Amino acid sequence: MQTENRFDTIQKDDQDTLLEILEGRSVYYLGKRVMDFALAAVLLVLLLPVMFLASVVILIYSPGPIFFKQERVTVIRQSHGGGFYWKRATFFCYKFRTMKIDADPSIHQAYVKSLIENDEAQMNALQGVPTQSRKLINDSRITPPGKFLRKSSLDELPQLWNVLLGEMSLVGPRPAIPYEVELYKPHHLRRLEAQPGLTGLQQVKARCNTDFDQQVQLDIEYIDKQSLWLDVKIIFNTPLAVISTTGAY
Repeated sequence: MQTENRFDTIQKDDQDTLLEILEGRSVYYLGKRVMDFALAAVLLVLLLPVMFLASVVILIYSPGPIFFKQERVTVIRQSHGGGFYWKRATFFCYKFRTMKIDADPSIHQAYVKSLIENDEAQMNALQGVPTQSRKLINDSRITPPGKFLRKSSLDELPQLWNVLLGEMSLVGPRPAIPYEVELYKPHHLRRLEAQPGLTGLQQVKARCNTDFDQQVQLDIEYIDKQSLWLDVKIIFNTPLAVISTTGAY
């Protein structure tokens, strides 16, 4: 993680400029958190009927837990010497269960490895058929209702609770799995310089139709350009991306 504290090596005028930037960032993150909490609370109430229906369908087709929780990586903004840095941490990310109970995660781990290494031959072998998608779609572990929940992105709705708790934001890079982060190359780690989001620039522009490096580049583009206005634009574009189902599986 990189710190933005550079006061020992820069001139006084540059220090003043840097402080202005940091103060602006602090205002942005405060506004972002207020927006996250307010919108997540409203959406949880408005979408409660949809979430209830999804829960019933899951129970009818595959009796067992309604929710699936998985350890994911987040970052926490920490103050340090007049600046701040991102401290890496983990949390439990919630989704509607879309797979059979006790599904073996090893095939997904193998696919993530081949995705990060851009090993197209291995990705096709794990898919069982050549495909342009950069997501494991021919997965026997997924139930029929689970396929619909994934394609419509309804499986992600429980993450509104993670947003309320401050573990995620509405907008940001998708939360990575720890075994995924272990495979990152140094430049991939830049996508961990922002709190993970329910949606993001990558989700509204490309979803699963680009390779991993391009996905990371879109996350970095968002991190470099962060603003409340950009967050609002992404939030409003998300329903259009979901309805189009382009790149969704």
